[in-house]
Amino acid sequence: MRRTAGFTLIELIVVVAIIGILATIAVPAMRTAPQRAREAALKEDLFTLRSCLDQFHADRGRYPTSLDEVVSMGYLRGVPVDPVTNSRDTWVVVFEEATGEESERQQEAGQGMIDIHSGSEETALDGTKYSDWLDQGPGARGHGAKSSGRGAGCA
Repeated sequence: MRRTAGFTLIELIVVVAIIGILATIAVPAMRTAPQRAREAALKEDLFTLRSCLDQFHADRGRYPTSLDEVVSMGYLRGVPVDPVTNSRDTWVVVFEEATGEESERQQEAGQGMIDIHSGSEETALDGTKYSDWLDQGPGARGHGAKSSGRGAGCA
């Protein structure tokens, strides 16, 4: 009997079967990877934007009237792109309600932004709408995430 170097048909079938099993395990996890990345970027951007609003309020005694004011005063390098809508113009701003007790300086400046949300009505992997995400900071009310200062960071 002559034995040649190589693999038998059984060995090849076993290897192909193992590769097939591994592929069926990996594909579902890879399918949601881009959406998970966008969600992580959104959490980080919301945390950064909200931190800048809080820093602006702590420094100036009032909230900013627009994102452009936050940028022009140096609290942000630029308005970040909403990673879900891929636009800088879709952020939804929540303004403080007038109480009638504002100082003259606050009345001149106008109503300030107290919060910001994504303008997307899409649903996240956890079943919530991106536009409903609450404060993203550590120990916060919503989806906890910590910012590393990607893109837009408070000065």
